[in-house]
Amino acid sequence: MWSYHLEQIFDGLTVCTSEAHRFGTDAVLLTEFSGYRRKERVCDLGTGCGIIPMLMQREAPPEEIFGVDIQRSAIDQFQRGMAESTGVQSVLHPICADLRQLWEDAPLGQMDLVTCNPPYKAYRTGLESQLTAQKIARHEIFCNIYDVCAAARKLLRFGGRLCVCNRPERLADVMDAMRQNDIEPKRLQFVAKSPESPPWLFLLEGRRGGKPFLNVLPLWIVGDGNGVTTRLEGDSNSEKSHL
Repeated sequence: MWSYHLEQIFDGLTVCTSEAHRFGTDAVLLTEFSGYRRKERVCDLGTGCGIIPMLMQREAPPEEIFGVDIQRSAIDQFQRGMAESTGVQSVLHPICADLRQLWEDAPLGQMDLVTCNPPYKAYRTGLESQLTAQKIARHEIFCNIYDVCAAARKLLRFGGRLCVCNRPERLADVMDAMRQNDIEPKRLQFVAKSPESPPWLFLLEGRRGGKPFLNVLPLWIVGDGNGVTTRLEGDSNSEKSHL
Protein backbone atom coordinates (compact mmCIF):
# COMPACT_ATOMS: atom_id res chain seq x y z
CA MET A 1 0.00 0.00 0.00
CA TRP A 2 1.40 3.36 -1.03
CA SER A 3 1.62 6.33 1.30
CA TYR A 4 0.17 9.51 -0.19
CA HIS A 5 1.35 13.09 0.09
CA LEU A 6 -0.60 16.24 -0.71
CA GLU A 7 1.73 18.75 -2.36
CA GLN A 8 0.58 22.33 -2.84
CA ILE A 9 2.11 23.42 -6.14
CA PHE A 10 0.49 26.89 -6.12
CA ASP A 11 -2.07 28.63 -3.92
CA GLY A 12 -5.28 26.64 -4.11
CA LEU A 13 -3.78 23.89 -6.29
CA THR A 14 -2.80 20.54 -4.79
CA VAL A 15 -1.39 17.36 -6.32
CA CYS A 16 -1.61 13.98 -4.59
CA THR A 17 1.69 12.13 -5.02
CA SER A 18 2.99 8.71 -4.01
CA GLU A 19 6.05 6.59 -4.66
CA ALA A 20 4.15 5.05 -7.59
CA HIS A 21 2.81 8.27 -9.15
CA ARG A 22 4.76 11.47 -8.65
CA PHE A 23 6.18 14.19 -10.89
CA GLY A 24 9.49 15.71 -11.85
CA THR A 25 10.90 18.67 -13.70
CA ASP A 26 10.01 17.20 -17.09
CA ALA A 27 6.28 17.71 -16.51
CA VAL A 28 6.79 21.33 -15.45
CA LEU A 29 8.87 22.08 -18.54
CA LEU A 30 6.43 20.33 -20.86
CA THR A 31 3.50 22.30 -19.44
CA GLU A 32 5.22 25.60 -20.09
CA PHE A 33 6.48 24.53 -23.54
CA SER A 34 2.99 23.46 -24.65
CA GLY A 35 1.76 27.05 -24.82
CA TYR A 36 -1.73 26.07 -23.64
CA ARG A 37 -4.39 28.76 -24.07
CA ARG A 38 -7.78 29.76 -22.77
CA LYS A 39 -10.79 28.28 -24.58
CA GLU A 40 -8.72 25.30 -25.73
CA ARG A 41 -9.68 21.69 -25.20
CA VAL A 42 -6.73 19.65 -23.98
CA CYS A 43 -5.99 15.97 -23.39
CA ASP A 44 -3.02 14.83 -21.29
CA LEU A 45 -2.12 11.21 -22.08
CA GLY A 46 -0.47 9.19 -19.31
CA THR A 47 -1.43 11.89 -16.84
CA GLY A 48 -0.24 10.05 -13.71
CA CYS A 49 -1.12 12.09 -10.63
CA GLY A 50 -2.57 14.81 -12.90
CA ILE A 51 0.34 17.22 -12.54
CA ILE A 52 0.06 18.71 -16.06
CA PRO A 53 -3.71 19.42 -15.88
CA MET A 54 -3.19 20.93 -12.43
CA LEU A 55 -0.24 23.09 -13.52
CA MET A 56 -2.40 24.41 -16.34
CA GLN A 57 -4.81 25.86 -13.76
CA ARG A 58 -2.36 28.50 -12.65
CA GLU A 59 -2.66 31.04 -15.47
CA ALA A 60 -4.98 31.31 -18.50
CA PRO A 61 -6.29 27.75 -17.94
CA PRO A 62 -7.78 25.82 -20.85
CA GLU A 63 -11.54 25.50 -20.97
CA GLU A 64 -11.57 21.71 -20.66
CA ILE A 65 -8.90 19.08 -19.90
CA PHE A 66 -9.03 15.29 -20.12
CA GLY A 67 -6.41 13.45 -18.06
CA VAL A 68 -6.01 9.84 -19.23
CA ASP A 69 -4.11 7.03 -17.55
CA ILE A 70 -4.32 3.24 -17.75
CA GLN A 71 -3.64 2.84 -14.02
CA ARG A 72 -6.62 3.21 -11.70
CA SER A 73 -4.32 4.21 -8.83
CA ALA A 74 -3.05 7.19 -10.84
CA ILE A 75 -6.56 8.40 -11.61
CA ASP A 76 -7.52 8.01 -7.94
CA GLN A 77 -4.63 10.28 -7.00
CA PHE A 78 -5.61 12.80 -9.67
CA GLN A 79 -9.15 12.90 -8.29
CA ARG A 80 -7.90 13.27 -4.72
CA GLY A 81 -5.74 16.22 -5.73
CA MET A 82 -8.73 17.82 -7.45
CA ALA A 83 -10.83 17.36 -4.31
CA GLU A 84 -8.17 19.13 -2.23
CA SER A 85 -7.83 22.06 -4.65
CA THR A 86 -9.84 25.26 -4.61
CA GLY A 87 -8.19 26.95 -7.59
CA VAL A 88 -9.34 24.62 -10.36
CA GLN A 89 -10.84 26.69 -13.20
CA SER A 90 -11.00 24.19 -16.08
CA VAL A 91 -13.54 21.42 -16.51
CA LEU A 92 -11.42 18.39 -15.62
CA HIS A 93 -12.14 14.81 -16.72
CA PRO A 94 -9.98 12.12 -15.07
CA ILE A 95 -10.26 9.07 -17.37
CA CYS A 96 -9.01 5.56 -16.63
CA ALA A 97 -8.45 4.12 -20.10
CA ASP A 98 -5.91 2.50 -22.39
CA LEU A 99 -4.76 5.18 -24.83
CA ARG A 100 -4.38 2.50 -27.52
CA GLN A 101 -8.16 2.10 -27.46
CA LEU A 102 -9.19 5.43 -25.90
CA TRP A 103 -12.59 5.38 -24.22
CA GLU A 104 -16.27 5.37 -25.06
CA ASP A 105 -17.45 8.80 -26.24
CA ALA A 106 -13.88 10.09 -26.52
CA PRO A 107 -13.94 13.52 -28.23
CA LEU A 108 -12.29 12.36 -31.45
CA GLY A 109 -11.04 15.13 -33.72
CA GLN A 110 -11.94 17.82 -31.20
CA MET A 111 -8.78 18.49 -29.16
CA ASP A 112 -6.72 21.63 -29.71
CA LEU A 113 -3.78 20.28 -27.72
CA VAL A 114 -2.57 16.84 -26.64
CA THR A 115 0.31 16.57 -24.18
CA CYS A 116 2.25 13.49 -23.12
CA ASN A 117 5.25 12.83 -20.90
CA PRO A 118 5.67 9.26 -22.20
CA PRO A 119 7.68 6.28 -20.98
CA TYR A 120 11.25 7.01 -22.07
CA LYS A 121 12.74 3.53 -22.21
CA ALA A 122 11.97 0.78 -24.67
CA TYR A 123 10.69 -2.30 -22.81
CA ARG A 124 13.45 -4.54 -21.41
CA THR A 125 16.14 -1.93 -21.88
CA GLY A 126 17.91 -0.14 -19.06
CA LEU A 127 17.54 -0.79 -15.34
CA GLU A 128 13.92 -1.60 -14.48
CA SER A 129 12.39 -0.78 -11.11
CA GLN A 130 10.84 -3.60 -9.10
CA LEU A 131 7.69 -1.51 -8.74
CA THR A 132 5.08 -2.35 -11.36
CA ALA A 133 3.63 1.17 -11.43
CA GLN A 134 7.06 2.66 -11.98
CA LYS A 135 7.85 0.14 -14.72
CA ILE A 136 4.71 1.21 -16.55
CA ALA A 137 5.63 4.89 -16.18
CA ARG A 138 9.25 4.47 -17.28
CA HIS A 139 9.16 1.66 -19.83
CA GLU A 140 7.09 1.11 -22.96
CA ILE A 141 5.09 -1.78 -21.49
CA PHE A 142 1.47 -0.81 -22.23
CA CYS A 143 2.23 1.75 -24.94
CA ASN A 144 5.09 3.13 -27.00
CA ILE A 145 5.62 6.45 -28.73
CA TYR A 146 3.88 5.18 -31.88
CA ASP A 147 0.78 4.36 -29.79
CA VAL A 148 0.91 7.85 -28.23
CA CYS A 149 1.05 9.55 -31.63
CA ALA A 150 -1.73 7.32 -33.02
CA ALA A 151 -3.96 8.28 -30.08
CA ALA A 152 -3.11 11.97 -30.53
CA ARG A 153 -3.99 11.77 -34.22
CA LYS A 154 -7.46 10.47 -33.34
CA LEU A 155 -8.03 13.16 -30.73
CA LEU A 156 -6.63 16.24 -32.47
CA ARG A 157 -8.53 18.50 -34.82
CA PHE A 158 -6.77 19.47 -38.05
CA GLY A 159 -4.03 21.92 -37.04
CA GLY A 160 -4.12 20.74 -33.42
CA ARG A 161 -0.86 20.36 -31.51
CA LEU A 162 0.88 17.39 -29.89
CA CYS A 163 3.57 18.30 -27.34
CA VAL A 164 5.84 15.63 -25.87
CA CYS A 165 9.14 15.38 -24.04
CA ASN A 166 11.72 12.60 -24.15
CA ARG A 167 15.41 11.82 -23.94
CA PRO A 168 17.60 13.02 -26.84
CA GLU A 169 18.44 9.48 -27.93
CA ARG A 170 14.75 8.92 -28.74
CA LEU A 171 14.36 11.99 -30.98
CA ALA A 172 14.41 10.06 -34.27
CA ASP A 173 11.79 7.61 -32.96
CA VAL A 174 9.48 10.42 -31.82
CA MET A 175 9.72 12.32 -35.10
CA ASP A 176 9.10 9.14 -37.08
CA ALA A 177 6.08 8.29 -34.93
CA MET A 178 4.64 11.76 -35.45
CA ARG A 179 5.05 11.68 -39.22
CA GLN A 180 3.57 8.19 -39.50
CA ASN A 181 0.43 9.67 -37.91
CA ASP A 182 0.17 12.84 -40.01
CA ILE A 183 1.61 15.00 -37.23
CA GLU A 184 4.41 17.19 -38.55
CA PRO A 185 7.24 18.17 -36.14
CA LYS A 186 7.20 21.97 -35.99
CA ARG A 187 9.01 23.17 -32.86
CA LEU A 188 11.98 21.58 -31.04
CA GLN A 189 13.86 22.65 -27.93
CA PHE A 190 16.67 20.87 -26.10
CA VAL A 191 17.09 21.25 -22.33
CA ALA A 192 20.44 21.19 -20.50
CA LYS A 193 21.60 21.78 -16.94
CA SER A 194 24.38 24.15 -18.03
CA PRO A 195 25.73 25.64 -21.27
CA GLU A 196 28.60 23.14 -21.17
CA SER A 197 26.57 19.98 -20.50
CA PRO A 198 24.85 17.88 -23.17
CA PRO A 199 21.04 18.08 -23.30
CA TRP A 200 19.22 15.60 -21.06
CA LEU A 201 15.75 16.29 -22.49
CA PHE A 202 14.00 17.55 -25.59
CA LEU A 203 10.58 19.13 -26.01
CA LEU A 204 8.83 18.68 -29.35
CA GLU A 205 5.62 20.08 -30.80
CA GLY A 206 3.94 18.60 -33.85
CA ARG A 207 0.84 19.77 -35.73
CA ARG A 208 -1.73 17.48 -37.23
CA GLY A 209 -1.75 18.02 -40.98
CA GLY A 210 1.09 20.56 -40.80
CA LYS A 211 3.55 21.29 -43.60
CA PRO A 212 7.24 20.40 -43.20
CA PHE A 213 9.21 23.12 -41.39
CA LEU A 214 11.01 22.60 -38.09
CA ASN A 215 11.83 25.57 -35.86
CA VAL A 216 14.73 24.70 -33.51
CA LEU A 217 14.60 26.98 -30.48
CA PRO A 218 17.62 28.11 -28.42
CA LEU A 219 18.93 25.69 -25.81
CA TRP A 220 16.92 25.93 -22.59
CA ILE A 221 19.27 26.08 -19.60
CA VAL A 222 17.69 25.05 -16.31
CA GLY A 223 19.57 24.62 -13.06
CA ASP A 224 23.12 24.68 -11.85
CA GLY A 225 24.06 21.06 -12.56
CA ASN A 226 23.18 19.80 -9.08
CA GLY A 227 19.44 20.41 -8.97
CA VAL A 228 17.25 21.55 -11.82
CA THR A 229 15.26 24.66 -11.07
CA THR A 230 12.32 25.65 -13.24
CA ARG A 231 9.96 28.57 -12.82
CA LEU A 232 6.72 29.10 -14.63
CA GLU A 233 6.64 32.57 -16.13
CA GLY A 234 5.59 35.24 -13.70
CA ASP A 235 5.88 33.04 -10.62
CA SER A 236 8.17 33.79 -7.72
CA ASN A 237 8.14 30.25 -6.36
CA SER A 238 10.42 27.68 -7.98
CA GLU A 239 10.05 23.93 -8.33
CA LYS A 240 13.33 22.10 -7.68
CA SER A 241 13.97 18.49 -8.54
CA HIS A 242 17.16 16.42 -8.41
CA LEU A 243 17.60 14.29 -11.50
